[in-house]
Parts: sequence; C-alpha cells; structure tokens
Amino acid sequence: MEKGKLILGSDEAGRGSIIGPLVMAAAVMKESELYKLKELGVKDSKLLLKPKREKLFEEIQKITKFNIIKIQPDEIDNAVDGNNGLNLNWLEAEKTIELINYFNPDAAYIDCPSPNIEKYKNYLLAGLKNKKIELVVEHKCDVNFPICSAASILAKVTRDKEIKLIEEKYGNVGPGYTSNPITQKFLKENWEKHPEIFRKSWITWKNHHAEKQQKSLKEF
Repeated sequence: MEKGKLILGSDEAGRGSIIGPLVMAAAVMKESELYKLKELGVKDSKLLLKPKREKLFEEIQKITKFNIIKIQPDEIDNAVDGNNGLNLNWLEAEKTIELINYFNPDAAYIDCPSPNIEKYKNYLLAGLKNKKIELVVEHKCDVNFPICSAASILAKVTRDKEIKLIEEKYGNVGPGYTSNPITQKFLKENWEKHPEIFRKSWITWKNHHAEKQQKSLKEF
C-alpha cells in the first residue's frame, strides 16, 4: 500500500444483546500513521479490561477520524422480522456501507458477521460508491488488524455507556445478554413494562409474550 492511503476499520458491539442498541463504529487513519495504534496498545476490545478500554477510547478519538452509529431496538426488530428484505446481517452491512461511503477510504477492513464471507463482501461492494476500494472482509478482523481493534473499542465503550444510561433510568439490567442471570431476571420482570428498550424480535422476548397469551387464553 502507498503511505498516503486512507485506511478504515469497522466493528460492532451489542449484536446479540436483547437490551439496548447495536453500536457500530468506524475508525480511519492514514496507513503511515497506523503504528500509533500499536504504540497505544490497541487490541480487540474483548481482550482489554474496562479501565484500559475507556482510556483507549479517548486516545483513539484524538488520532483517528471516526464515526459511531447506534442502531436502536425498533430498527433491529424491523430487520430481524424480515421487513424490507433485511435481516441482522444485512442491516449491519447497510450501516457498514454508510460508514465507508461517509469516509470514502482507499481501503476498508471489515469484521464479517456472516459465515458466508464472499456473499457479505459482494453485498457491501454493491452498495459502495467507490467500486475500486480495497475491501478486506474477514472473521476476527478486530483481532488481526489494529484499525479494526480501534473501531471495536469505540463501539464497545459507546455501547457500555448506553447500557449505563438505561440502568440509570430502569435499574440493573445486567450486560443485556440473555445468557446473564441479571438480564434474565430483568427481562422476566420488565419485558412488558418497558418494551422500548428490548429487542422484541429475539426469541426470549417472544417466549414471554407467547406465555402471557397462553395464560390469557386459559383464563378466558
């Protein structure tokens, strides 16, 4: 690559959560400056402790151009339930296209959520304005490429802040994933009270809804 090339990395946080937004981020730097990320100790957000992530969040914003998109539960539900021909992968792809077109980089490194990398890459290319872009779509991009690691940190810390805001308003929701006992308890007690913060297309939410309907039929 030429040293003057503009490099973009993109990643997400909160994809599997039943509570709160899916956050997507892009970080952009000149290739000649990518070494700064390694000097900072940038790694995939999942490999870093929270204090380190939060410190890097601030440092990354100082040395990169970046953009962060928060996809709220209602938009996710529309995609997962199959409206407009979307699903969660294609929704994420559409937001990735939006991020890439916004910056128009020379190269983009994308952490692929789909098992079919080639199909996902072709979907992205179809929506990109710059068809000559060097597009690298792989699994574990957030581990293998520091620019994607930077994006993963931006996404994760933003997602954590969103969950904290939800907790301040609604109480302890846990991390938002149904594998967590605190989140399970909160979902069971609040799925109907606060529908705006839940992804109602998730099977766990639908199970609570179906159970209530069954009880209503029995009582009737």
